[in-house]
Formats: sequence, structure tokens, C-alpha cells
Amino acid sequence: MDPTRAWELWQKVRHQKPLVQCITNFVSMDIMANTLLAAGASPAMAHSAQEVEDFSKLASALLVNVGTLTPDWTDGMQLAAKAAKQNGKPWVLDPVGAGATPFRTKVIMDLVKLQPTMIRGNASEIMAVAGAAVQTRGVDTSAEVSDALQHAQQLARDLGCIVAVSGAVDKVTDGKRTLSVRNGVEMLTYITAAGCSVTALAAAFISAEPEDPLFATAAALSIFGLSAELGALGSGPGSLRVGMMDKLFNMTWHEAAGQGTTWQSQGLHITEDAL
Repeated sequence: MDPTRAWELWQKVRHQKPLVQCITNFVSMDIMANTLLAAGASPAMAHSAQEVEDFSKLASALLVNVGTLTPDWTDGMQLAAKAAKQNGKPWVLDPVGAGATPFRTKVIMDLVKLQPTMIRGNASEIMAVAGAAVQTRGVDTSAEVSDALQHAQQLARDLGCIVAVSGAVDKVTDGKRTLSVRNGVEMLTYITAAGCSVTALAAAFISAEPEDPLFATAAALSIFGLSAELGALGSGPGSLRVGMMDKLFNMTWHEAAGQGTTWQSQGLHITEDAL
């Protein structure tokens, strides 16, 4: 696909500065907030059950990440998702560790019933949400994207939502169409909460393009992945994290279009899979 549309959507996000209400885990709060800020959105880490319903009226979108689970957090997630639906705000679900424990899986499936706009996870997590038999390794995947794709497509059809499966090549589907995102670097797997952060970024993009959450999700994943590609000039995960944040802040159109002169880059790379 021509990268122009993804770039224009990003500029729309920068102009609108959507406020993303993030109910997320302790590990991801810092990198998630800074990812949103660097990309031009605004984060709010508000998870208390006493305020999430009021906060929904202020926010442009909601992210629910189940990495940190206690009964009070679970109550806040439920209330926030219901408020987002009531207020006409998109909300996205990151089912961290789905299938790992009965408690965690039940919390996730109860949230799924509240009709998220988009669900993003690794292959094992998406398969667990879809009810497929899969061995889990906590928050790490034990399956490949190809293993999860059919389950993701069926899940999207059943729920009427977007499902994104992250991996070496990300797959984003609405059950009818499937987009492939070929951006990113393997070293991202050594940065904790990178996946959590891209889910929050997708929430911001969906809020700016509510009529096409399929493309908005793919655009967010592609921009995040390309930022990692262009930022991977150091020797390890620490420098990658810094470089990625810098590129989310100052990426140019020439870089997004794959026209950089000092490195080999394909630019933003989103394609539609054949039926």
C-alpha cells in the first residue's frame, strides 16, 4: 500500500492529540506513556474504579491491558469498557498472558463480552482468546503468527471487531480482509512492554480514524515498527528504545516513504493479503 495514507493519518493524530485512557500494567506504564507522547498523542494512566467512568467522558479512546490483575483493577477495567461503549469511544484490549491461569483467562473473556473495537496480542494469546488449544508461556508466545491467523479471522468475525496478531510479520484482520505489516526488528522482543505500547498507539490511531479501525491498527503497527528499524543504530535494547522514541518524535516523510539515504529501509510496509 502507498505509505501516504498511513503518514496522513499519523499527522491527523499529531493534530488532534487524542487522549488515551490507559489501564495497564506497572511494567508498561513508562514506555507506553512515552510512546504515546512521542507519537503525538496524550496518555492518562487512570485505572481506579472510582474515576474511570468519569474519565471516559474526557478520553478519546480506552486501552485495557490485563498485565496487572487484582480485583479492584478488574472492576475498573469492566467499568471503563462499559463507559467507553456508552460514550461512543473506541476501546482496545491487550489480553496479556491469556490462557496462563484460569483467573486471568476469565477476566479476559469477561472483557471480550464487552465488545472491544480491537484486540491485539501475540499468537498464543489470540489463540487462547479464540478458545483454541495452545500451550502458554506466561506473556511469551509459544505459537507462530501463521498458527493463529485462522483463529484470529474467526474471532474477528464472531465479535465484529479487529484482531491483530503480532510477530515477525504482523497480521491485522476484520475477518474478511487481512493486512500484513512488515516493519520492526527482532530486538524489539528484548524490550519489555513494546507490544503493550503499540496497542496503546493503535488506540490513538483508531480514535482518529474510527470508520476504518482495520487500517488504523495496521498503520500504528507499521509506524511503531519502522521507528524501531530506523532507531536500531546502537548495540542493544537500551539504545533501541531510545532510538525508537526519537524516531517516533522526529521521523520524516522521506523516511516513512523509504527514501532515507544513510540506511536501507523499505519505509512503511503494509500489504493486503489475497483472499
